[in-house]
Amino acid sequence: MPPNPPPATSLSRRRLLGAGMTAGAGAMLVACGGPAGEIEAPKGEPERGGRLRVGLTGGGASDTLDAHLPVNTTDIARCINLYETLLYYNDDYVLTPLLATKVTSSPNAKVWTAHLRRDVVFHDGRPMTGKDVAATFARITDPKDPKSGAAGLTDLDKVVVAGEHKVEFHLKSPNAAFDDSLGQYANGIVPADYDPKHPVGTGPFKVKSFTAGQQSVFARHDHYWRQGQPYLDELVILDFSDDDAIVNALLSSQVDAIGQIPLALTQVIGSDPRVNVLTSPTGSWMPFTMRIDKKPFDDKRVRQAFRLAVDRKQMIEQVYSGHGRIGNDMYAPFDPAYSKDLPQRRQDIRQAKKLLADAGHPNGLDVELVTAPIQSGAVEAAQVFAQQAKKAGIRVNIRRVDSTTFFGDNYLKWTFAQDFWYTRNFLPQVNSGTAQDAPFNETHWKNAKFTKLVAEATKTINEGQRNRLIEQAQKILYDEGGYIIWGFSDQADAYQKYVAGLKPNRTGLSLSGFQFRRVWLGGSNS
Repeated sequence: MPPNPPPATSLSRRRLLGAGMTAGAGAMLVACGGPAGEIEAPKGEPERGGRLRVGLTGGGASDTLDAHLPVNTTDIARCINLYETLLYYNDDYVLTPLLATKVTSSPNAKVWTAHLRRDVVFHDGRPMTGKDVAATFARITDPKDPKSGAAGLTDLDKVVVAGEHKVEFHLKSPNAAFDDSLGQYANGIVPADYDPKHPVGTGPFKVKSFTAGQQSVFARHDHYWRQGQPYLDELVILDFSDDDAIVNALLSSQVDAIGQIPLALTQVIGSDPRVNVLTSPTGSWMPFTMRIDKKPFDDKRVRQAFRLAVDRKQMIEQVYSGHGRIGNDMYAPFDPAYSKDLPQRRQDIRQAKKLLADAGHPNGLDVELVTAPIQSGAVEAAQVFAQQAKKAGIRVNIRRVDSTTFFGDNYLKWTFAQDFWYTRNFLPQVNSGTAQDAPFNETHWKNAKFTKLVAEATKTINEGQRNRLIEQAQKILYDEGGYIIWGFSDQADAYQKYVAGLKPNRTGLSLSGFQFRRVWLGGSNS
């Protein structure tokens, strides 16, 4: 443990408490008209009306409203409230019907049939039909301009409109997990004539105004298909540059709810009588990414040494303040096939030095680590890693950039950097970030045996056999991969107590998976 470990957050408790006391009294009178101890969360039936102001970090000048190009946190929040998918992952991370009433597979998993809801209309009043669904997937998989979800749809041959409310997905080869793609937020259904400059979806809210990197304003979709929802008149998503700004915005009542509060401050923020903290265990991870095609990481011994330099327990304690679980360089902890038999990797400085020496670095080596406030705790994790790695002779030069730069032209090109991922099962995660042709293959992973195993698992119908193939693929990543996956974080958000309808959610997405359709405001705030 370093003698002076870096703090888990740049927002000190002293500054936080000061901000709370400064803003607290006046805000409390406005919100509740009584002393702090009397504040209670709303109860009873949801109330209609009101404007919810949500603060999020991670956005920037490249923010988008395009249904099929979400990258950062604010993009995803907008997508989920403007557009909807055929299926979705619920609070327990179970794939559940949304715009489809059900999705069934042929016995050989080559044809998947989606039965569509009959009561869904787009924001402009037109009904959603099978033609819209087919056009949506044609746009996502356009070979001249593939979108984010295309990587999970490589098996898709064609979408056949089998009726006004029925479509068939014909695959080139069997895919036992194809329905997962229908539940990914980047695959929202749009009208056949969709124009991202004038975005129209079926979601609970429709666009009112949008300024990239600043704020988005949405109005209630009055003809939304869920009875009674959404309850809010208006939803506002505000971009913030860092944790200090966003927490102070909550405490000064500039916003009603914020996503991803620093885990180190959950207790302090929760002690404010005006505020509730929402905590959820998730499968979210924030890896260090080593490009396996670039020196020094083209040598697997170096990659293994870097992994052994990490004290994972200390990372959890210092970056997440204990609100998380130790990782083992493997993702998808909620997948039934997640391998629990792999030996837990722990800090081993002696072995790390030996591996570096064997790789031609007997005196250690210097590396640049690119970081940015892309996720709560990201910069702090880089700082802790740099301290830990010193023991193994790894001298880390931290290069901090802003989020826009990080996700700019060099995104996916950094030799040694970080990223963040929300909860996913194994095969969908491979398609997004690890497959050789995955759109976010940040480690530039390429392994013929791994690729063959994944292909075999994908077409294997029998779950037991499929899981055994996945376990073999996981072993290869565990031994040779380019990720350092040191932990899985809890998700912690905060909101004013007059906000109701938020629930714990395992997806890793903030504020109940951004399901603002079920949020309502109590008392005089509605």
